Amino acid sequence: MDKKLLKTKGELDYDYKNDILFFKSKSRHYEKSIELESFAIDIDKEGFLIGMQFFDASNFFNLHKDQLLIIKHWKFTAKVNNGKIEINLLFQFIERNKLMEKNPIIVKAVSEDLPNSEVVCEM
Repeated sequence: MDKKLLKTKGELDYDYKNDILFFKSKSRHYEKSIELESFAIDIDKEGFLIGMQFFDASNFFNLHKDQLLIIKHWKFTAKVNNGKIEINLLFQFIERNKLMEKNPIIVKAVSEDLPNSEVVCEM
């Protein structure tokens, strides 16, 4: 099966009170969400992964909530291949006046029938 590619600009939202960090495409609208343990992914009508929400984000990323308020730059690449999702997330934040990075790689199997695709989204 051919792989579809989408490149898009993104936006970030952090709900400090509920500790939810949200990365998403500015130009795409989600059709459905899929919950996977401590986060959810948003899928558009074409089957692209166009956003993700991390619940209890400070614990998930092992950062203080205040650090999540000052994310300077971020990018994610999400690849869907034969029922497996691989997300490479990179974001920068300030710690003691120094620019730091987190770069988690998340791999999950999904039971949803999603087309093979790759999304590059950045702010």
